[in-house]
Amino acid sequence: MTTRRLTAILAALAEHGDDGRGTAHLCEIAASVSGTSGAGMMLLSDELSRGSVCATDGMAASLDDAQYTLGEGPSFDAHRVGRAVLEPELEAPAVLRWPAFSAEAVRAGARAVFAFPVRIGAVRMGALTLHRVRSGDLDVTQYTDALVVADVMARTILGLQAAAPPGGVARELEQGANFHFVVHQAAGMVSVQLGITIAEALVRLRSRAFASDRHIDDVSREVVDRRLRFLPSDAL
Repeated sequence: MTTRRLTAILAALAEHGDDGRGTAHLCEIAASVSGTSGAGMMLLSDELSRGSVCATDGMAASLDDAQYTLGEGPSFDAHRVGRAVLEPELEAPAVLRWPAFSAEAVRAGARAVFAFPVRIGAVRMGALTLHRVRSGDLDVTQYTDALVVADVMARTILGLQAAAPPGGVARELEQGANFHFVVHQAAGMVSVQLGITIAEALVRLRSRAFASDRHIDDVSREVVDRRLRFLPSDAL
């Protein structure tokens, strides 16, 4: 991390101040300094996604949404391995890592994605994912700037959450975020119905959404409204 780059990013953050949009400016600055088309940041705990903290535009929101629904994608990989995960050629990758997500991303208009872990030491918070509407790698400066802004995001989020009430989420993190609360509520209900873990219940919800070509929020809402009940005999 160079002093010049860090100073520039902090100055950009300071310009926004508390503009009432929560963490939206974090993603906007990430896209700006990296020279990419857009950015989104997913909050993850272990291998479970808690949802999207911020997204610059509809495409970024769609990419985060696809990852959340499908349970695969660059954010999950970057969070798990603790280093950047880069795919400069979504339409014709050298190795197809995310069959379902890649198809959704291309359909949304993305041609390249780059994910960076958002973490401080052993504290892992999620991943920043940048996208481009054209294929191609990041250059060295863009890559370095993305690492810097991911580090700044981690420290900003940690600072905001430190001021939150015990067991709650900082107000700034909730503004503009999509934490899919209905999905987490439904996962708890499915967990009780089937006597399985929350992680396994999320897999069941994702499988049902994928098989029926529906959004996971819609499937979850049916569970919460008690219009859909999962049975032990249901196939994954």
